[in-house]
Amino acid sequence: MVRILAVDDEPDITASLKRGLERQGFEVDTYNDPTEAASKFRPNTYNLALVDVGMPGMGGFDLFREIRKSDAMIKVCFLTAFEIQREGIAAPAMPAAGLCVIKKPIGIRPLVEHIKRELSMS
Repeated sequence: MVRILAVDDEPDITASLKRGLERQGFEVDTYNDPTEAASKFRPNTYNLALVDVGMPGMGGFDLFREIRKSDAMIKVCFLTAFEIQREGIAAPAMPAAGLCVIKKPIGIRPLVEHIKRELSMS
């Protein structure tokens, strides 16, 4: 079973992600508070995290760095309604070349394709 962590400050978005992805056979845990997601995160629990970039308090890139401290293998896809300048966010823990960015809004079918590509499940 593929386990996905979805973090977005909009409850409607996390509810839609959970419902849609679970219908596609994924197991999904959701959080609307990135700080809570970081504090409850356990390594080797999730195959992939879907993380909103623009959240109040702890942003998506900060959450990424926090979860990567305890789980270097988790794949992360950033969700955003805005363009991301890949050059500006490159860091040792986040290579710009391998950055997975998913533009919102996105339907469940295209999202599943992104997830499969990231996890090489196709």
